[in-house]
Amino acid sequence: MTVLVAAYQAATRARGCLRIAGAREAVLRVLQIVGLDTVIDCHPTLDDALNT
Repeated sequence: MTVLVAAYQAATRARGCLRIAGAREAVLRVLQIVGLDTVIDCHPTLDDALNT
């Protein structure tokens, strides 16, 4: 989680974005539990993430 938060912060500082693509259901559940899914966009496929 710490690495994801640091990556998100670095991307935001660089005026970029961080998206997660193709994560397994268990990973998505953990992101939901800690609330990161509301901060970092999660997409089912890489194409979805790139076309958002």
